[in-house]
Amino acid sequence: MITVQIASLTRLRIDETASRAKSLKEAILHSAAVVVREAGSIDPYVAIKKDGVLRSILETAVTSQPDTNTILYAAIVDTNGNAVAHSESTLEGQPTPELEDLSNITDASWWRQLWFVFEERRYEQRELILAGDAPFGAIRIGVSTLFVRNEIVKALTNFGYTALIALAISTLVATLLAQWMLRPIHVIQSGLNRLGRGELDVALDLPGDEFRDLGSSFDAISAQLSAVRTKELPASATDFESVMDNLEDAMALFSPKGELMFSNSSMRALLPSLGSGPDLPEPVLTVLPADNPVRQLVERALAGRRSQGPLSIALSPTGESDPEPAERLLMCHAIEDTGGRFLGVMLVARNLGFLSHVHSTLNYSRKLAALGRLMAGVAHEVKNPLNAMTIHLELLKQKLAAVPEPITVPAPAGGTRQLDLSKHVTVIADEIRRLDRVVVGFLKFARPEELRLQPVQLSTIISEVVSMSAPEAEQRGITVRVECPTNLPDINADPGMLTQAVLNLALNACQAMPNGGTLKLACHSAARRRVQIDVEDTGVGIPPENLSKIFDLYFTTKDTGTGIGLSMVYRIVQLHDGDVEVESTPGRGTRFRLIFPQA
Repeated sequence: MITVQIASLTRLRIDETASRAKSLKEAILHSAAVVVREAGSIDPYVAIKKDGVLRSILETAVTSQPDTNTILYAAIVDTNGNAVAHSESTLEGQPTPELEDLSNITDASWWRQLWFVFEERRYEQRELILAGDAPFGAIRIGVSTLFVRNEIVKALTNFGYTALIALAISTLVATLLAQWMLRPIHVIQSGLNRLGRGELDVALDLPGDEFRDLGSSFDAISAQLSAVRTKELPASATDFESVMDNLEDAMALFSPKGELMFSNSSMRALLPSLGSGPDLPEPVLTVLPADNPVRQLVERALAGRRSQGPLSIALSPTGESDPEPAERLLMCHAIEDTGGRFLGVMLVARNLGFLSHVHSTLNYSRKLAALGRLMAGVAHEVKNPLNAMTIHLELLKQKLAAVPEPITVPAPAGGTRQLDLSKHVTVIADEIRRLDRVVVGFLKFARPEELRLQPVQLSTIISEVVSMSAPEAEQRGITVRVECPTNLPDINADPGMLTQAVLNLALNACQAMPNGGTLKLACHSAARRRVQIDVEDTGVGIPPENLSKIFDLYFTTKDTGTGIGLSMVYRIVQLHDGDVEVESTPGRGTRFRLIFPQA
């Protein structure tokens, strides 16, 4: 409210100043016109200088209201800027420097007006005087914003005093109301403190009917706590087992005799002999070969009662189709109680391949962040010159259209030759448009649209992708197979962006099968409450040396490719907290796998 009043006051006073300067300017202009018209053979400048009416108007403009006047001076200058008649007679005949035009502040926004006022700038309102069609001189009215600033300061001071008084009164009233309204809360807090100290059957005496039900509820809770404290809570290992089964690392606990006390699902997948059940051999480590590094590591830790490792070995979980074993880091930790008694050892197997994948993802994310910071500079340094080139190229086309064809120029070897300039202009225009598409693609990659997440069915996404890619597939003689059940769990995704990612992969797959083939789009559930989308083709495949570079921005092996499509796919999947996996065999085909968490 104060801001609106200050803004209104500022604009009002500035408009008054401009109106006063305008009225003075019109009066001077009218009198000067009369003087010049009646001068006859006398020099008009001399007539203006000696005219008593003009002199009175100029001097009265400055001295009429000395306390509130915003007019600094009024003058009539010749075409060279020298003062012919001035409110300060001592300045007549001298150059009158131009000040900033008053319209700069009258047309400005309120906050800029306020800024100009407190800068104490001086401004000038000017009016050109013509003698016929030729310039004769100008009227200059100098104004100051000092009076406007003083009024605003006075208004702010009054507002400040009023606000302080209102704040003091409201604070006092709020304090009194708070003491009255918060008394029941203080009573409840006191009762909670008594419960926390262990007192039983705490009752509250709350005033008023509004708090009577709350007091009854508190008394009931106090009675229930009293009853619970008299009972012994049963211990359960369910929560512990649930946490251990969801760990990324494989983990197992062994007693001092080598008996398996617990193993999570990841460890049982690595070493199926370390299963669970009542028929386990004792000690369980005997089921492993004597030269097994896992058995040797655990036995050394049990014998020395000290932690062992780390040890790097290659292990592959059973039941997985990948024949290549993953590198695991084995560590065996000795476990003791608070009294120093040895309780057993904990075996941990960490998947280094997964950590390398995470490290690679983090590095790629850092590159994307750095690329995003460069986006503004690239847009300014490339888009603006491209636009300028396009404009000037169109101007060149218009000028060439007016030149008769063909154009004949001297040949280096003698004679003449004809130039087809329109052909060269067309080539330049095509290259500018291609470069503009590359820049636009880069901007879309570095600054994707805002995500609009919602529950999405993968079957709907796959159906849209099949519909949009059908013309490309039919043209190349490609058979499209879809395996996507409708009962899959939903995922939280942006439907438009996710469709674009899968469509990019489908179109790339079609382009990889110029002589026909099979495009398979499948989706199904994955481990750890995730779902995945597979886009598989029977095309030419990706060479091994290019497999690690396919997601790099601008990397492409196509003659007409931009190298942005797969980078956009990776970026979209990353924005959805998903993962991208790719497998390819040259000459046999490629499979992309997109993995997303369930909604």
